Amino acid sequence: MSNQFKELLDAARKQDEPQRLLFLFAQIEKLDSKKHKQRQHGSVVPLMCVDKLPADLTDFAALAAEADQVSADWDFMLAAGLPGKNGLPPSTDDADPHLNKMANDLMMGADLSRYLILDRQGNPVAMQAN
Repeated sequence: MSNQFKELLDAARKQDEPQRLLFLFAQIEKLDSKKHKQRQHGSVVPLMCVDKLPADLTDFAALAAEADQVSADWDFMLAAGLPGKNGLPPSTDDADPHLNKMANDLMMGADLSRYLILDRQGNPVAMQAN
């Protein structure tokens, strides 16, 4: 299991308020080198997202396998926690605007340091803002 993913799950389970974990799966957009000579690398773009309660997760490999059933084209996963209130975890509806913010942050080249970013093998990845 990815140590960082395990730490995320452990931290989410220990919070005072129940958490909902947010996951955004992204891929490196392949660029046509003839059209984009000035850029050597593709952009990272959102592909799919999901929210889960910590109790619904076992390990990174299981989440990655579930994601692969939807699309195996992802290269990175961004993760964040969303706290609940009054002893109740946030709903999926509560998570939607936060998932949208994650996607916007990624597309706009915003500071991604607030997110845990892992590659397909569960290794941590550092991404720099544009």
